[in-house]
Amino acid sequence: WPVDGTTLVTGGTGGLGALVARHLVAVHGVRHLLLVSRRGLDAPGAAELCDELTAQGAEVVVAACDVADRDALAVLLEGIPGAHRLRAVVHVAGVVDDGVITSLSAGRVEAVLRPKVDAAWHLDELTRKHDLARFVVFSSLAGTLGAAGQGNYAAANAALDALAVGRVGAGLPALSLAWGVWDAEEGMAGRLSDRERERMVREGLIPLSAGVGLSVLDRVVAEDRRGVVVAAGWSVGTLRARSAEGLPALLRDLVGVRRRAASDSPAGDASFADRLAELPAAERQAAVTELVRA
Repeated sequence: WPVDGTTLVTGGTGGLGALVARHLVAVHGVRHLLLVSRRGLDAPGAAELCDELTAQGAEVVVAACDVADRDALAVLLEGIPGAHRLRAVVHVAGVVDDGVITSLSAGRVEAVLRPKVDAAWHLDELTRKHDLARFVVFSSLAGTLGAAGQGNYAAANAALDALAVGRVGAGLPALSLAWGVWDAEEGMAGRLSDRERERMVREGLIPLSAGVGLSVLDRVVAEDRRGVVVAAGWSVGTLRARSAEGLPALLRDLVGVRRRAASDSPAGDASFADRLAELPAAERQAAVTELVRA
């Protein structure tokens, strides 16, 4: 982790943001931190966090800024001293507002996309003139596998993942960590009901402790991973038991689920390719689209 300049952490006074800030100071020796949240020092625990990190030898600025406001963010970045230029960004900020698809109004979608996607987009644009060594965004497994009742949140995190891939394609540093569930005390998972947490466990997810989550962060940084990395705890046994119901395709190799080959089909059961070949050309795209959607 670069220690020769400033690291900016959005959502820096919240649960995961504060956890990351403490870790960067204690383990990586970061000495210049810019912790950004909408309430700044007025956020609960912000002043105490600042004092704690200062006592460990770090110079900490806690700023009140809506990172989704491009002009406000530009002013904030211009205020970083040249002697401690910006070297790393960790975008942790986010909001959840769960609901079934029919309840997701434009306003509810906007409320979730703005602090995650708009903020990340502005951070990407406005930091391109800076010599960044790290650009890390905290995404979610919801954007990779989907999640019940989280259509807006899934879309927001898929956009973060796409932004990271785009930056890598442009030769810029970027890592999107698609986190699974953290322990109740950490992050937005702390707001889940017991019923919601039980459902996730039944689906095979294991909550990550703070120590495990931070060790994953250290590992992907040390390996200089780029693009998107899924960082989640899984119960392979539970996933294997679910395989009869049909696992998401991305999890099949993880648990060793055998894919059905064409030779497994009952005698006389034509393959999809054969059936497709028999269709008129004008009907083939519709047939493929129906297969993918199913």
